[in-house]
Amino acid sequence: MRLFVALDLPYEVRQRLAGLAVGLQGARWVPPENYHVTLRFIGETPGHRAEEIDLALAALRGRAFSLVMSGVGTFEKSGRVTTLWAGVERNPALDHLQGKIETALQRAGFPTERRRFAPHVTLARLDNAPFDKLTGWVQAHNLFRSAPVQMAHFTLFSSRLGKEQSVYTPEVEYPLA
Repeated sequence: MRLFVALDLPYEVRQRLAGLAVGLQGARWVPPENYHVTLRFIGETPGHRAEEIDLALAALRGRAFSLVMSGVGTFEKSGRVTTLWAGVERNPALDHLQGKIETALQRAGFPTERRRFAPHVTLARLDNAPFDKLTGWVQAHNLFRSAPVQMAHFTLFSSRLGKEQSVYTPEVEYPLA
């Protein structure tokens, strides 16, 4: 079972983000139902370890907080732009929750996440998008900003790789006070 911990986004935010997902050759747009903010990728996990993850996450206590989507950008791998994303404004509550999740998983015996936490929502995977078109798209959408939305829970998701796209299934929701 492939697992990750994320913030599931409300319908209104998904719809606003979906409005950005047009007009770029070479973009494989992520469907709105797959939009989320990853707090911790866990990866392939045997069933008995999934129970340990659930116990560790269920013990966490955190406060609800507001989330604001802001700006767009890209990630590169080996000098090639591979991902188009919408940004998430950093805030102390988000960083605190992500840190608590990381600590809980380390205590449960999972290795430390090596990548720096960069909160975002993946909008598209890129396959040789023309650089000038990509630059134009980013410039046209870089002032994107959503209204604040209240995050009242975080979710443990499973992920099944599909032919066209991954299928994400919410397994357990953990409330924030």
